[in-house]
Amino acid sequence: MSGSGRHREVLVVGAGPVGLSAALALRHRGRAVTLLEAEPHDRVRPGSRAIYIHRESLQLLEQISPGLGRRVAAHGLVWPAKRTLWRGHEVYARRYPPSETDALPPFASLPQVETERLLLGACQAAEVELVWEARVTDAQTAPSGVTLVTADTGNHTARWTADYLVAADGARSAVRHALGIAMEGSRSRNTFVVVDVAEDQASPLECARVFHYEHPGVGGRNVLLVPFAGGWRIDLQCEERDDPATFSTPEAVRRWLHAVLPPGYAERITWVSTYQFLQVVAQSFADANLRVLLAGEAAHLFAPFGARGMNSGIADAVAAAEAIDTALAAATPGAARAAVQSFAHRRHAAAQYNRAAAGEALANQQNSDPLLVAARGLLAGLAPFWEPAGAWLDAAPYGPTAGPSGAAGKY
Repeated sequence: MSGSGRHREVLVVGAGPVGLSAALALRHRGRAVTLLEAEPHDRVRPGSRAIYIHRESLQLLEQISPGLGRRVAAHGLVWPAKRTLWRGHEVYARRYPPSETDALPPFASLPQVETERLLLGACQAAEVELVWEARVTDAQTAPSGVTLVTADTGNHTARWTADYLVAADGARSAVRHALGIAMEGSRSRNTFVVVDVAEDQASPLECARVFHYEHPGVGGRNVLLVPFAGGWRIDLQCEERDDPATFSTPEAVRRWLHAVLPPGYAERITWVSTYQFLQVVAQSFADANLRVLLAGEAAHLFAPFGARGMNSGIADAVAAAEAIDTALAAATPGAARAAVQSFAHRRHAAAQYNRAAAGEALANQQNSDPLLVAARGLLAGLAPFWEPAGAWLDAAPYGPTAGPSGAAGKY
């Protein structure tokens, strides 16, 4: 086993948007930080994945790296309209006037790889130490700090020690597994097929988020279309009885896309994936010794409706950096532990709220509750005459937007 050379003040594991945000937030507070990533620096990240960044997240990025939130917004898309349809008939539509201020927009829609590229550039400018091909194989904590073991692609190992660690290494977090922190929750019963298509610049679609309840072209299944910079995300909700393969093979996707998008778009597919959405939260957001802080998908996984995953992960990251900075400056061990414990409590509460909100959004899209199905049908009938009915149908697939105290707003 080779040595890492010296003790680190803070380690961050995972160079996704959450880990990069945590490293940047720590540097903003003047802390030395080393970021370890299992994959190589030239990794290929397929698909658009987390495309929607809320204003609150843009504000946090601007806070930890002045100008970054605006750069992310400038690379993204702000769609000016949204529409909701019921069985092919429009029940709600709204258009937003262009912003007349230089304030951050309400959101930015862009591929996650672009967000990561901008975050990485900011981390490099802030002199974050980046170590690629450092896969965590073991993690241990003690009251005095953290010990990690990593391996590169040649299986050469290194030992790292640190005062604190932010685990932002995703849904299969090696750090969380090594520390024995369990996830609690459920998985969606039905599968979603997620498709990216490139925009046809010669014949672009209307720039609007469109949600279809029971789209008649796909056998009454729900379909969500969201534009992002350079393309479109299409989510097809399979029914519980469906075999996902009948909707996710290249031929199948082209077939049902013909019913959803204009001619030609079915030939512009760039990515297809299928998901059964997990609704899980870690039992604790910190280890027993309060030296490891979990963030992002290492700590929670939600159904994507309402875009709570990456956005809450960025909030986790900034809160973790604040807690670590406070702990390192604390006059007593008790005060240091209290700072981390406060982080763990607040972000766990936020995650529980977000899981419930995402679950409510998921329930509003499924047909498992006869009362909810009947209510949706009634509201669809009222929508042409009563705008609040259409507004409810438009908002329901995203869940509630107001968060509890300590939950960083919505996230």
